Amino acid sequence: MKMVKKNSMLRVILMSFVVLLAACSKAPAPAGEPSSTSREALELRAQERWRARVARDWEKAYEYESPAFREVFPKHLYVKKFSYTANWELTGLEVINYDPDAAVASVAVRVMSKPAKQTTAAARALGAMPRELREKWILVDGEWWYSITN
Repeated sequence: MKMVKKNSMLRVILMSFVVLLAACSKAPAPAGEPSSTSREALELRAQERWRARVARDWEKAYEYESPAFREVFPKHLYVKKFSYTANWELTGLEVINYDPDAAVASVAVRVMSKPAKQTTAAARALGAMPRELREKWILVDGEWWYSITN
């Protein structure tokens, strides 16, 4: 009788252990890959930043710059910096690299780009050109920020 109780108790403990392992089996995102919520948050922030740039809303685009950048570069100078720039059409955006330990990600942004002021015949003849830009984004206090540094 004691042997049956020990076996039953052992089975209960073993089953509890299996259930516990199964509950913990949700593996974190593999190294080099952001969690799906982190990836979604990053993609959303990058898209919002580019929507502001396409709309030439430099005040809104400024809000996606890193806190360190905004500490030293005032908004009015940022807005002035882009007064003569290209016109863009966002055609794609993809998170291409992610370092979970450093909280840094690279984003590939695909745009059609043309000069805002087409002052030459060549600029007018060329029209919009496809470009792929690589951006660095950093995670600070749970929020993704565009980082101008490479």
